[in-house]
Amino acid sequence: MATCAARRALTVGSRWWSRSLTGARWPRPLCAAAGAGAFSPAATTTTRRHLSSRNRPEGKVLETVGVFEVPKQNGKYETGQLFLHSIFGYRGVVLFPWQARLYDRDVASAAPEKAENPAGHGSKEVKGKTHTYYQVLIDARDCPHISQRSQTEAVTFLANHDDSRALYAIPGLDYVSHEDILPYTSTDQVPIQHELFERFLLYDQTKAPPFVARETLRAWQEKNHPWLELSDVHRETTENIRVTVIPFYMGMREAQNSHVYWWRYCIRLENLDSDVVQLRERHWRIFSLSGTLETVRGRGVVGREPVLSKEQPAFQYSSHVSLQASSGHMWGTFRFERPDGSHFDVRIPPFSLESNKDEKTPPSGLHWPRRGGRQASRVSWSNGCASPEHDSAKHPDHKCRNLAEEQL
Repeated sequence: MATCAARRALTVGSRWWSRSLTGARWPRPLCAAAGAGAFSPAATTTTRRHLSSRNRPEGKVLETVGVFEVPKQNGKYETGQLFLHSIFGYRGVVLFPWQARLYDRDVASAAPEKAENPAGHGSKEVKGKTHTYYQVLIDARDCPHISQRSQTEAVTFLANHDDSRALYAIPGLDYVSHEDILPYTSTDQVPIQHELFERFLLYDQTKAPPFVARETLRAWQEKNHPWLELSDVHRETTENIRVTVIPFYMGMREAQNSHVYWWRYCIRLENLDSDVVQLRERHWRIFSLSGTLETVRGRGVVGREPVLSKEQPAFQYSSHVSLQASSGHMWGTFRFERPDGSHFDVRIPPFSLESNKDEKTPPSGLHWPRRGGRQASRVSWSNGCASPEHDSAKHPDHKCRNLAEEQL
């Protein structure tokens, strides 16, 4: 068994892993607890520290699954790059990059705050900068260990048939920021367990990384580009809680003789401090181009009130909103509670809901033959959740995920 360093042990859901990257020599062996989705970089002679029974998964044996590489400070990772997610700890593989515009209010140029307006709360001018994200596949073995901290069926599509109440999710598809990638290599020809891995990627030992895109991946990316595209990212920090929002336009559907425009939005909450806090409430404001302004308050998000701690500093989720107008804005606050019972509000950065995609190209590419297992899941809106009949602008974050397998 390889000896692994444990500078900082992180618990993600029910999984365990540790990392010791600062000042380490590269490359370094990557260790995993067999069957537990657990990782740690192997120790070098300068950082060697034996694992104790206190921070090793009980009954698990660490096995080497790959070798860490030096993270890239400049440039992009290529298709087929294996990685470990630095926050959620799962194994994954890069499919292709996205060049997004990051609007970071923490580094915005100083300007007098303006009165609240439909575009946001007390907003100051924010200039976007180019930032790289990646479309990735998550190793199915790790999904159960991160499901309490990050949804693994968060990338959804509107159904491309008459049932406007249906959404489809591709399990194990995610978006990852460049700085969250911890790259590694493996001698395994199928190092990631995901139904799409071998359909999208081909092993080629003459390449680096040794996995190249198949034509099926290129065709799927081209067909679904308008519905997968990540273009804008919004970020803001309040009292050491950082909120990152990524909106996605999903398309327009007709319902009750009117047009309903749909978006999904992914939100990540990160505790940058060591103090434990818990999310208790959400407060949304949704402005529609039609002139309506909705105010929404509710407990938690997606039925949860996540705790953010030093051991589990982040929580990520996706939800949906629909408007009877082609554009709008959303902004608001999350209310957190400290251990002493006091509360504080964390700002959600304002973001636009835009529908500038080609409506003539419906989402597609979810219908290839299955080879056992689940290829895509159908998400049915029910129990009074978001639907054209129940304007989800009134119920953001209220997600019903009654998933039923359906061959596409």
